[in-house]
Amino acid sequence: MSVNGITGASDAYSTYSAASKTAQTKASEKAVSDKTSEKDTAAVYEPSKKTTTTTTTKKTYKPDTATIARLKADAEQRTSQLQSLVEKILIGQGKVYNNANDIWSVLSSGNFTVDAATKAQAQADIADDGYWGVSQTSQRILDFATALTGGDPDKIDAMQAAFKKGYEKAQKTWGGQLPDICQKTYDAVLKGFDDMRKQNADTTSEVQ
Repeated sequence: MSVNGITGASDAYSTYSAASKTAQTKASEKAVSDKTSEKDTAAVYEPSKKTTTTTTTKKTYKPDTATIARLKADAEQRTSQLQSLVEKILIGQGKVYNNANDIWSVLSSGNFTVDAATKAQAQADIADDGYWGVSQTSQRILDFATALTGGDPDKIDAMQAAFKKGYEKAQKTWGGQLPDICQKTYDAVLKGFDDMRKQNADTTSEVQ
């Protein structure tokens, strides 16, 4: 074999080897470039689009059955006590309760007498801090109205209308204008309903 043949083969191998290294270098650089590109891509933060959902939930109002039952029992007990006092008045006047055609007419006429103990009890009951006083009586009515509606402010007007009808019926049963203490109680209850409305309006403003 000639020297030129060996030299030519050697040159050809060198050229191939150089081309191969160049290709490997480019492949390596490409791989590094791809990895860098992947890192750069992974590092990009895309903030998520916030979706604001407004959900309006209407409060459910339920009757306070426990309070209703307590107030009913208390009212029945106190009414029974009142009937007992009325009985004493009528018996002390020489009349029998069962023979009275219209007990309210007898009471409203003022044509009766009472003993000292009955009078003292009645005066205690209608005192400012008594069970039948303006404050306690009006508050019981308002508590009862609140318990019936579960505290629903949308029913304040309906409760007030029902109270007014009840008062009118009481006047008819009485046979005329009710005593002054009843009128004061009437005014106190209406004020209580107005206070409820104001409180509800203030609460709604604070929430908004």
